[in-house]
Amino acid sequence: MENVVLIIHLLLALGLIGVVLMQRSEGGGLGMGSGGGAISQRAASTALGKVTWVLAIAFICTSILLTVIAAQKSAGSSVMDRLQDAPAAEETTDENPDLPAGDLLPPSDEDSAPLVPRAD
Repeated sequence: MENVVLIIHLLLALGLIGVVLMQRSEGGGLGMGSGGGAISQRAASTALGKVTWVLAIAFICTSILLTVIAAQKSAGSSVMDRLQDAPAAEETTDENPDLPAGDLLPPSDEDSAPLVPRAD
């Protein structure tokens, strides 16, 4: 079900982009030709304007539907619950028991020579 809605959502997005690009420009800038609105009465009455509205409403509906499906999948579970349930990475490696399993840095050696020669 989710895949079908996702494919429809993608097709609506591509269709919406195509229809918006096919519309003719009204003037120099956003709303400058018709008195302030980004969508004027004349644009809404044209066929492409009506198709744009239908595709936009369908796109919003599929967005909401995908959100509801995702919320149902993760019902009763939050990000904080998943973080608390995750196992701690306190395992040690076989080579060096002082290092945790995920640590890539070598152990620090306090007695090692400094990298920059000292001027004594």
